[in-house]
Parts: sequence; C-alpha cells; structure tokens
Amino acid sequence: MPRWKAFFSQYLRWSSTVTQALVLTIITFCVVLPLCCHQLLYSYFFIRSMYLDSMSEEVLQESLTQGQDALRFWQSASTAAVASSRSTDVTQHPELLVTVVTARRNEGRDFHYLLQVMRQLSSILGSCGERRCAEVLVCDVESGPKENQDAHLLEPHFRVVRRSPQEQQANRERVNTFEREKRDYVFCLRKGWELVKPKNVVVLEDDALPRHDFFAVVKNLLSRRFAFHTLYIKLYHPERLQRYWNPEPYRILEWVGLGLVGATALLLTFPYWNPCSFSFTLSASHLLFFILYFMAVAELLGRHYLLELRRLSPQLYAVSPATECCTPAMLYPGNASLRVAEYLDGSFCIKGNAKDMVLYHLARTIPGESSHSVEPNLITHIGAYSSVRANPRRPKLL
Repeated sequence: MPRWKAFFSQYLRWSSTVTQALVLTIITFCVVLPLCCHQLLYSYFFIRSMYLDSMSEEVLQESLTQGQDALRFWQSASTAAVASSRSTDVTQHPELLVTVVTARRNEGRDFHYLLQVMRQLSSILGSCGERRCAEVLVCDVESGPKENQDAHLLEPHFRVVRRSPQEQQANRERVNTFEREKRDYVFCLRKGWELVKPKNVVVLEDDALPRHDFFAVVKNLLSRRFAFHTLYIKLYHPERLQRYWNPEPYRILEWVGLGLVGATALLLTFPYWNPCSFSFTLSASHLLFFILYFMAVAELLGRHYLLELRRLSPQLYAVSPATECCTPAMLYPGNASLRVAEYLDGSFCIKGNAKDMVLYHLARTIPGESSHSVEPNLITHIGAYSSVRANPRRPKLL
C-alpha cells in the first residue's frame, strides 16, 4: 500500500482523534462562527464592508430620536411637578455625588446628549429604595459667546454650576483643546467638593449614558475592600479595546483560565454525554488542544460579548488594573477627587497626553496610588459627535 494511503487510513479515519480535532476546528472556525458572528460588531468575523455603514446610520438615527424625545420630555416637565419630587438644592455630605460635565456642542446639537443622560439619571435615581441613590450636579463649562441651551433647560430640575465672571476672565488664556478640557474637568471636580463635601464622587461626561444597574454596581464597588485604596475606578473602556489579545497581563491570564476551565469541563463531560462519538480523553495533549480551541473561540467571538454575562449580578462585575484610554465615567472614592484635581493641576495636557493618559501615568508612578477598571461598562458612550475634537461628516461605530 502506498505511504500516503497508509497515512490517511491510519490518521484520517473518524476514530482518530487527529481527524476529529481537524473536523471540529474546520466546522467551528470556517462554518459555525462566521455564520453566527458576521453581524457582531466586536467580533473578528464582523463583515465591515457589508454592515458597518448601515449599522452606524441606524445607531445615529436611534440616538437622534432619543435626543428629540429627551428634549420634549424636559420641555414639557413643569417646574411645579418636578419640585414636588426633586429640588435643585443638593444635600450636604451625601454618600455619592454625580457630577455631569457638559459644554455646548457645535456639531450634533440635535442629539441632545446631555438631555438623554439626565433623563436616564432621573429615572434611575429612585432605584435605591426610600432614599435617592445620589445627589446630582450639572457642571456647565461652556465659555464661548453662545450659551449651553441644554444646561439652561435643566436648571429648574438640577443644580447647575458655572464659573463666575471673574473665573471666566481668569480662564481666558489661549491654550490647546486638551489643556482646556483638563482645566474644565478640574474645575468641576473642585466645585462639586466645595458645594456638598460628598463621601464619594462619580464624574460623567455629558455623553455617558448610565445603564439601569449603574447605582447598584457603584454601591457594590464601594463596599469592596480595594475601593478606598485607589485613586480612581474607571467605569468605561471602549468595547473595541476589550479583546484578550492585548498587552494587559490580567487579560492573558483570564484568557488562559477560560480555556482551561472550558477544556476540562468538556473532557470530563465526554464519558457521560458524547453524541458525536469523540475519542478525546483527559490527557495532556487533548487538554492542550481544547485549551487553545476555547481560547480561539473566545477571542474570535469577542470578549465584549462574554463580559455581558457578568451583568446578571453586581457581584459578578470584574475589577482589574486600570487601562489607559478614556474618562467618560470615573468613580473617585473618598476624597480622591481632590487628589486628582491637584495632580492634574500640576500637568499640562497636549495631543497624545490628554487627561486620561496623565491620570494613568500618575496612578502608576506616585507611591501609594493605584487605579482600577470595572468590566463590563457601566455606561454607554453615545457621543458620536465630540465637543472638543474634529468630527467626520457621518461618524462610524468603529
């Protein structure tokens, strides 16, 4: 018998684990995952050329509709009706203060991001029982000649703070966009502390839409031991940057652990349930194959979608060392917001060294300070149009 026939008859019959592994790999990665994941935005199998434009337009239209709905909601809310359940006075020394930083947007004004965020906050503030979950402050940092109309619309319902004319005059030094953004952020941090002396502070940018379990998870985070030994806890990280294939060491460990658990569970199941008559056993080579198999499935499917399973309970949200990018939603336990304001005051921000990068490096280099991130995200970033950076004509999801 020719050698190639002997090889195929020995290794490529169904009873061979090599054949079974090969067939399983081809069916999984060439058939099942492409069919299931080609419309999942954060999967490697997402067909960008076919779906990205239509999905981006759909999300923009949905956000525009929600923005217009929020505008009508706040316009129709009578001052008397709101005053019966909500006062613009902010209670002193609250457990949690939520400060929403906002500025007028030159582009995307019709989306009314601030109004969407405040409508969502107003609907979930009562989810904590008899006492509302937090005090809320709107920090309007608009310094241009035109006023922030959305912030003015909210004044009968929430406390809105701005720089005094003297502070505006002192703040008119011409600086780059990133330094201006940092100074506005520092102003809001300090203003919130001066007004109410809160025990903990959350700072949201005006396009950070809280999820329905926002306050339940924040409360759980503050009950954990690590919270009061950290400078800040990030409540958002861009979904496109949440993959396992990443320089963050903890994600590699999580990835390998997922593969090990999945592989072990599957091999232990085969003696009791094996409809395809697989020949795999709990041997080192078979265990290694399935570890790599489950790791590949998890990465190609998209870590973002696996993280969504943690939303079943606030206790399941994962806390890990902070990553570099983005500050749309930040939790500052205790008086950490004052330390952050002081640290940021000592740094000058430029392109490539914005406030998120400054904070990340400060937390890593100052003795005694640390920083963390929570996963999955506690907010949805709805700001397709930036208030501080150049915008494309029609923003895309990726």
